[in-house]
Amino acid sequence: MVNLGLTKVDDAIAAKHPGLQSYAACQSKAFMMGTGSFLLGVVGFFALQRALQKKFPYPLQWNLLVSIVAASLGSYAITRQETQKCSDLWLMLETGVVPQRSPGGVGAFYWVL
Repeated sequence: MVNLGLTKVDDAIAAKHPGLQSYAACQSKAFMMGTGSFLLGVVGFFALQRALQKKFPYPLQWNLLVSIVAASLGSYAITRQETQKCSDLWLMLETGVVPQRSPGGVGAFYWVL
């Protein structure tokens, strides 16, 4: 049995898909990057808003709301981009061919933010 996160994968499946461990590590890293970017984003946006609150006074609840929404959008974009890289890694490990991405593909939403 091979451990993959909290679940155990049968040796036959792990032998059939030798890149499974690499893919799982990549996905774990992508989700941790998303979580970290969310936390840093909330703190960063909140600190920025507190600094700007002298010029534009508004209640604390709006600082939190705007910080959480902005950080959620940013962390979603980062997690989506990193997860796409992991999917590309999985396809490359399974087929040996690197998938081609169009210029308006994965990164298009990321650049909007």
